[in-house]
Amino acid sequence: MKERSTRLKAVRKLIKNNRIESQDELLQLLQKEGYEVTQATLSRDLKLLRVGKVSDGQSGYVYTLPEEADSRENEQIYVQDFLRGYVSIDYSGNIVVIKTFGGHADSVSNALDALNMDEILGTVAGDNCIFACLREGLTGKDFMTALKKIIPDIDEE
Repeated sequence: MKERSTRLKAVRKLIKNNRIESQDELLQLLQKEGYEVTQATLSRDLKLLRVGKVSDGQSGYVYTLPEEADSRENEQIYVQDFLRGYVSIDYSGNIVVIKTFGGHADSVSNALDALNMDEILGTVAGDNCIFACLREGLTGKDFMTALKKIIPDIDEE
């Protein structure tokens, strides 16, 4: 099964390039692309991507993505959430440990997940610490390089 971040990119591409009226139609297109996904997972993906339906001006409604400006604005919100809560970042192999202020691990982890970094396989948050598992073959340095592209002034401590 293909990974979530690549599936989300595929969903965006399909919605941009096709006139899609239903989740069933989108599900079939994803399956043709090689993605095994349930209707429930697709619903969560559409919510995460903030996909909406708009009138096509003729006889029905079609899926649409939020404007690119909205996406950039949302990314900046996630960046601010991340910066507001994190204290330090360290790593060993493909495990990244992000220490946060007390009670901020959940919001920092959610922000990190929302940034859809391909390097991250998954995150687990406690009260003041996050463990991020990176994809096979990637290191903490790879993660930091990717994170600095999104948040140039991030400090590695």
